[in-house]
Amino acid sequence: MQNTYTFRCINLYKYLYTIMYKGKIMVGRIDEAEIISYISAKLAEAPVLAREKTQKNGKPLGHRRAYSRIREYVDNFITGEKAGGVENRIIVLPGLRGVGKTTLMLQIYKYLALTKQIEQARILYFSVDELKEYLGVKISEVVKVYVERIFKTSFVNLDKQLFILIDEAHFDKDWGVAAKIIYDQTKKIFLLLTGSSALSMEMSVDLARRAKKETMFPLNFSEYLILKYKVFPPPGTAESIRGVIFNPSNTSLKYAEDNWNELKRRSLSIGKPLDKEFEWFLSSGGFPYGIVLDEKVIYEKIFSMIDRIIEKDIFVIRSFKTDTRNLITRIITFLALQKPGGTSDVKLAQRLNTSPTMVRSILDVLEKTHLIFSVKPYGGSGKIVRKPWKYYFLSPSVNAAIRYKLGRYNLRDRDMLGLFAETLVASYFFRMKETINMPSGLFYDAEKKGVDFLIQKGLDEVIPVEVSIGKKEKGQIKKAINKYKAKYGVVVCDIDDVRKEGDVVYLPITFFSFV
Repeated sequence: MQNTYTFRCINLYKYLYTIMYKGKIMVGRIDEAEIISYISAKLAEAPVLAREKTQKNGKPLGHRRAYSRIREYVDNFITGEKAGGVENRIIVLPGLRGVGKTTLMLQIYKYLALTKQIEQARILYFSVDELKEYLGVKISEVVKVYVERIFKTSFVNLDKQLFILIDEAHFDKDWGVAAKIIYDQTKKIFLLLTGSSALSMEMSVDLARRAKKETMFPLNFSEYLILKYKVFPPPGTAESIRGVIFNPSNTSLKYAEDNWNELKRRSLSIGKPLDKEFEWFLSSGGFPYGIVLDEKVIYEKIFSMIDRIIEKDIFVIRSFKTDTRNLITRIITFLALQKPGGTSDVKLAQRLNTSPTMVRSILDVLEKTHLIFSVKPYGGSGKIVRKPWKYYFLSPSVNAAIRYKLGRYNLRDRDMLGLFAETLVASYFFRMKETINMPSGLFYDAEKKGVDFLIQKGLDEVIPVEVSIGKKEKGQIKKAINKYKAKYGVVVCDIDDVRKEGDVVYLPITFFSFV
């Protein structure tokens, strides 16, 4: 109730101050006193917010893997002992909406306040989305007032460590400038910023040298089982899967098979077959809330997330006319319902009665939000292939939610499950390429009846990959191995063991999802 009253007052004051304050005309600016009031409100409400948003039914929510890495940055900053500890004081956390960035940020708040015993006034958490809505000021103005009025000093003379946690930073187009200025003027401020995936694209060269980026993706099956059942995979599981994909020696195959068997043994505690839990994860478990909610509510939340991306994020990244929103929705729907294959800009434009330029512009901005990503046709070294690109959602749960909303969802449909599986494999390769540059390239086979993917190892080695649910034929993979002169190919399918038959490696899709 108090928060509602505070924000109503601030909104009213915003209007009044644009007209007159103490006899002076105030145009496009809030008085400093209102920024101080806002900061005071944020400092007071953060402990309550952190407690409420980091637990469910009185139990603390689990931590995503990025949490431990960010906590290490925090520890190193506080002690200043490790090399780079003080230097690594800007952490940028981009990612798709709904992957848990805000929860992670508030878990870091609790860690600072409860474990590290940092006094409340030295930890400022605020959302730029809210800041812009109520005050219309920039990050730089809030941080400047925070230092100069709350601590009565300047950036240069600051002698206490401060922790500033900024959510939805992309709503301030000058967030990068603010971060760079703060970094350059003081070593006493630790900045953690979250936002859409466009954050990483907006980082200047100067800021990129100063900041550490920790991109957050939807859950993989490993994180899902840890958060839901506290079932941990054997150490080195992900590495063993990558070993089979990129270097399928007898040793790596044995290592992967041992990990897979141990994983199946550990999963007995969940009380159901692992492949059945995987099917649920495939359609509904890509986001952290998929762990605690039922299917219908999960899909409603995903659909709401898509709406928010359309209403908020897209128009921050690029200016479109208001009536473009309907076109964006129709393109997203088309991508969810189409069968596997490339998306021709021209044909899609004709279908939607718009221009190919507009279609390309919308697809580009959807990629920048990380709702979708593209896979280009393979053309070999330096070749340009005039074939349409393929587009996938970052999680098959997004595809499932749209199909559910439109009455096109049926888990007994093996073709639909196959589409979800292809999306999952594509998204994992995309994630690996973005984070560890393995594979070095991700393409699709533009040949008729070609394999699903061609991944690149190093500069020119190609590995054909086929994703298969139900069918076990190896004609496609053998054809691709011969065509691209590959040493071997990989089939990700619903089998129960890791094996290699001749020049074809077979990986259970459930095991692959731990990569």
